[in-house]
Amino acid sequence: MNISFIGAGNVASSLGSLFTNAGHTVKYGTQNPNDSQLPVVDAISFGEVVCFAIPFSAMHDVLTANKEALKGKIVVDITNAINISDWSPLFLGEDSGGEQTARLLPESKVVKAFNTIFADVMKEDKQLFDGQKLTAFIASDDTEASATIKKLADDAGFNGFIVGGIKNSRNLEAIAQLNIAIAFGGGGTDAGFTYFQRKN
Repeated sequence: MNISFIGAGNVASSLGSLFTNAGHTVKYGTQNPNDSQLPVVDAISFGEVVCFAIPFSAMHDVLTANKEALKGKIVVDITNAINISDWSPLFLGEDSGGEQTARLLPESKVVKAFNTIFADVMKEDKQLFDGQKLTAFIASDDTEASATIKKLADDAGFNGFIVGGIKNSRNLEAIAQLNIAIAFGGGGTDAGFTYFQRKN
């Protein structure tokens, strides 16, 4: 599958490497591309799946500017609403970044995913904890897009877990904020969440 990342920071490069190792083709788009990157619009054109790993504060303008190019695409929102200066949460009330992305892109297939996983554990040698895979929670109103991203999560070495509609972005973003709070409280970023579900 052709996968694009808008952004080329730690999350994009780490998750992108996992996708590449799983046999997918990954390209990166940035506002000021270097030799190995593409302009944003070209990266969007390339990707069947377009993952946004940029600061939350930039999402509105970037999505609005590229709304037409993103029509029909699976758009994965990996962002979290935080203050970049100190990683403190931006409280969105009864809303979420994922829902905002979905409203801005009504003709795209918006998925919230991977935002609960630190870049530090998006590494092949750090994904297992006592033999257990980290959970990649997935929220979307599009069931086919959810299934596609679950497969990508599984391909990348996580346990993809679909939690329902895009409204559940609120819960996923809260999980991410908890993860950050634990990390900054001394827990560090070599950590993550695993969801256990008894099947019988």
